[in-house]
Amino acid sequence: MPVTNLLPLPRLAALILLLFARPLLAGQTQVAVAANFSQTMQRIVEDFQQQSGHRVGLSFGSSGKFYAQIRQGAPFEVLLSADSEKPAALEKAGLTVNGQRFTYAMGTLALWSALDNISVQGADILSGGDFNRLALANPRLAPYGLAAMQVLDTLKLTQLTRHKWVLGENIGQTYQFVATGNAELGFVALSQLLARNIPSDQYWQIPATLHQPIRQDAVLLSTGRNNPAAIQLLAFLQGEKARRTIREHGYTLPPEKPAVQP
Repeated sequence: MPVTNLLPLPRLAALILLLFARPLLAGQTQVAVAANFSQTMQRIVEDFQQQSGHRVGLSFGSSGKFYAQIRQGAPFEVLLSADSEKPAALEKAGLTVNGQRFTYAMGTLALWSALDNISVQGADILSGGDFNRLALANPRLAPYGLAAMQVLDTLKLTQLTRHKWVLGENIGQTYQFVATGNAELGFVALSQLLARNIPSDQYWQIPATLHQPIRQDAVLLSTGRNNPAAIQLLAFLQGEKARRTIREHGYTLPPEKPAVQP
């Protein structure tokens, strides 16, 4: 019996090409992301992968460690730092693509306790000293830790609290110190608290006047110069959909700029 309802061969070939074109053209990129931006970036990457077909490998950690690893040849193609200094230093060292650095978010610091018997409504809890451990990210590695030190310096509480400091390698580890009760109090990123729906009466959002702005810069590294997946990810990060996600996660944004072009 003859077979019927088959597509003509040219049309069948065209359909097969259409179905498989996007996966065949899809690429992959490796991205180093500051720990404070982990949940936000995971959401952004989900949207980007769905739209573009590209795949993104994410590594989370301290900006300081990523800076050192990139200087030593780590195969990242994009860096999302928690500051502006390290991307600028990589640019100066010739390890980035010129003109591809931009501020993707402005970070906000918060003082938080996970314990019911500690009220965090301002700086009084710090000066009162009714705690044994104060967690902050290592200021040599993590910009949020540097901002926390600036807050303590501005409030003239550095010497009073120094013997109680517990340093996390990054802001993610610092959050865990407080969440588990290993530190009664700690400086964390506001975005971490909003992502977990922690009530605002359990933390103090640090006024921006108490520390230098936490400008978080992204940069295309030289290793990603010819990778469309890396270039398009940075363009997506500057688009309205990603910017909306960034705002929803507790960050502020610099004025909008034209997206990075290939």
